[in-house]
Amino acid sequence: MTVLSVRGLTVRFRMRESAPVRAVTDVSFDLAAGECLALVGESGCGKSVLASALLGLLPGNAETAGSALLAGAGDDPATDLIAADEATLARTVRGRRVGLVPQSPAAHLTPVRTVRAHLTETVRHLTGTRGRDALRTATEAAAARVSFPAGHLDRHPHELSGGLAQRAATALALVGDAPLLLADEPTTGLDRDLVDRTVDELRRHTGATRALLMITHDLAAAARIADRVAVMYAGRLVEIAEADAFFGTPGPRHPYARGLLDALPERAFRPVPGRPPELAALPAGCAFAARCAHADTACATQPPLIGGLACHHPHTAPADLVHPPQAAEAPGA
Repeated sequence: MTVLSVRGLTVRFRMRESAPVRAVTDVSFDLAAGECLALVGESGCGKSVLASALLGLLPGNAETAGSALLAGAGDDPATDLIAADEATLARTVRGRRVGLVPQSPAAHLTPVRTVRAHLTETVRHLTGTRGRDALRTATEAAAARVSFPAGHLDRHPHELSGGLAQRAATALALVGDAPLLLADEPTTGLDRDLVDRTVDELRRHTGATRALLMITHDLAAAARIADRVAVMYAGRLVEIAEADAFFGTPGPRHPYARGLLDALPERAFRPVPGRPPELAALPAGCAFAARCAHADTACATQPPLIGGLACHHPHTAPADLVHPPQAAEAPGA
């Protein structure tokens, strides 16, 4: 069963004194029940904007196009998250049908309320649990799912470390057992052991009717739980691949995706050279061409995403696919 079907999702931000920011461009993908799709890429490539668009949480200067059909439940029809109005999103989608682990959890927690108060209200609202003892039991069970220490439940957000705030936000997102869970950098501020425990809990959220879209810089976490990997660059998807093939053999086919893996300490530990282009000044052709060792005249046109790859020069051989560092000139040269 397809939980989410995204087609042609595009987000532009109108700017008063400059060209529009092309944050997301023509993104399409499907997410099936029981599946975890990891969306990866450098900061500023549009990953979090995509998640915000799905929940209707973009600022007023945003313009969206395309569709994102969220599967219905029972007799309820599918909902186009992009076309839905605020009342629909607030009353029937957020928390109930789409859960969110936010990128900046401290900013999403009310500073004058304790973690227990946040969880209790969410449990009551989303599950209908009533009674003091029942609410207390359900609240502590929600905290236990993400290993949130019981002794910290009565603390306020400013009394929490970044990792504890992240775990609190994750517990809140899991309460409603929503069919679609959006996890935006869910391992921020966590040590390696808690990263593994957190992503394992997120993975357990998937099932016969539930799916997970995980946005992350942590490729080790993605390799641990993802079924597929989607690589985003300059607002576009450039590769979608099965996780086993992406992290193993034959590896990524797009030069940028291979560069991301080569930058890992356990691999070549070689960063992708250069910098991403400004989203308000994207080139007409391939946005990665200026950083790619294989760019030629064909790259002056934008490659379409076909067969899970948007590249004029796909490669599978484990060769260097990005520019090597420039050698310094000899004195007097």
